[in-house]
Amino acid sequence: MRVWLVFLVSLSLAVVATWRLETARAGISITDTSAERTPLTRYAMPGADGPLIVIAHGFAGSRQMMQAYALTLARAGYVAYTFDFEGHGQHTVPMSGDVDEISGTTRLLVEQTVKVISSTTRREGWSGPVGLLGHSMATDILIRASMDEPRIGPLVLLSAFSQAVDETTPSDMLLISGQWEAGLRAFGERALQMVDPDATEGAIVESDGVRRGAIVAPAVEHVGILYSRAGQDAALAWFDQSFGRNSDQAAPVTGSWFMLLIAGLVALVYPLSRLLPKREIDLTPIPARTFWLAALPPAIVTPLAAVWVPLNLLPVLVADYLALHLLLFGLLQLAILRWAGMLFGGFSPLSTLALTLWGVLVFGGALHRYGANFWPTPDRLAIIAALSIGAILFMMSDARLSEGGKAPLLRRWGARLAFLLSLGVAVVLDPTDLFFLAMIAPVIVLFYVIFGLMGRWVAARGGVVSAGLGQGVILAWALGVSFPLFAIAGGGQ
Repeated sequence: MRVWLVFLVSLSLAVVATWRLETARAGISITDTSAERTPLTRYAMPGADGPLIVIAHGFAGSRQMMQAYALTLARAGYVAYTFDFEGHGQHTVPMSGDVDEISGTTRLLVEQTVKVISSTTRREGWSGPVGLLGHSMATDILIRASMDEPRIGPLVLLSAFSQAVDETTPSDMLLISGQWEAGLRAFGERALQMVDPDATEGAIVESDGVRRGAIVAPAVEHVGILYSRAGQDAALAWFDQSFGRNSDQAAPVTGSWFMLLIAGLVALVYPLSRLLPKREIDLTPIPARTFWLAALPPAIVTPLAAVWVPLNLLPVLVADYLALHLLLFGLLQLAILRWAGMLFGGFSPLSTLALTLWGVLVFGGALHRYGANFWPTPDRLAIIAALSIGAILFMMSDARLSEGGKAPLLRRWGARLAFLLSLGVAVVLDPTDLFFLAMIAPVIVLFYVIFGLMGRWVAARGGVVSAGLGQGVILAWALGVSFPLFAIAGGGQ
């Protein structure tokens, strides 16, 4: 009865959430296209000829992540285009240039943005000013593009920071920061005070042709702001005033329904896993001493050994190092467990296949449609394969240390915090080359929460090896599709 109840509730949740997300898209023409080699998605009501808005994502993002704002603007009569920066999403051209120099990577992305603006204005036959909306990394890119391109009009910037802002540039700009982004909120207030020294957060200031606002989106952080209804409403109102329009349109709810869809798809694994054949699993509990021996020393030894290995093979930021780190960490843990005589129990290929397909196709398909790019371009398949070797070993050791999710909470999260600690040690040892590892930590934590539950239910039927193998493939896939491609020095890609 409990299994059936969970099945009905989670299925209902997933169906209703999907219906509501599709309702937000209903009636809007959504078309994938490209400009030269840049992937684009056009959002517009049929026959819309309103102002053109170009929308840009942040670092390690994709055009799918910006669709909530695109849908709101499109429903109000605007024509909105989202696009993938080089190295991101489904753009096959890697990022290049010096990431530490404005004249390097930043300048190349500014040039790409200007090309997108030129292409979309030609497609739409739009001769008026073009509005820009961007998040995080893109905010600096868009500000600098507005300095180069006279066709650019109002800017709406989410979680913004840029050293290019002064008292006159940009002349028409709204900054929206999440309530839990203290540093970026402070930047927004400073941007106001460049125009009016007495201005405070929440104000709109105007002086000598400069119009600037800085507001707070309540109860959100750096990612949640992408689904903030307050943020979307404010963006629409700002563009309306800049373009002399009056849109009677409220932003649809998408963030809550997207989270509920994810929750429903995760919960469905519990009843569906009961359909898998049950194996007799002889899993000896791990003594405390053996557990901590397997959890802690690899966290220190792995970065001390790995950071000195010269690697320059995979065209993804820190992917070479991460693949090696996962491999050494997993091997060390498995060797210690083997030395201590800890058996891994049975293995069910069907359980591994079911978990992998659910994670990549069902869960990944929903994520790709409503949240972020999850489908790899052909050149990313080799990256996923390279990451899989270490990721599988790492997740197999994690599955055994957590005893298929049955170990005490302290042990489950103790082992996982040890891995995050090892990444932190690597960053400290080589901050210049491995700084971007710090951005992986939230992804790993989210992975543990979501796929840790799925793996626990699958492990109960097919064994910890089955869960570890499936989770390893999914982890490699998630990392391989999300982190930016970057051209290897010396002409490789």
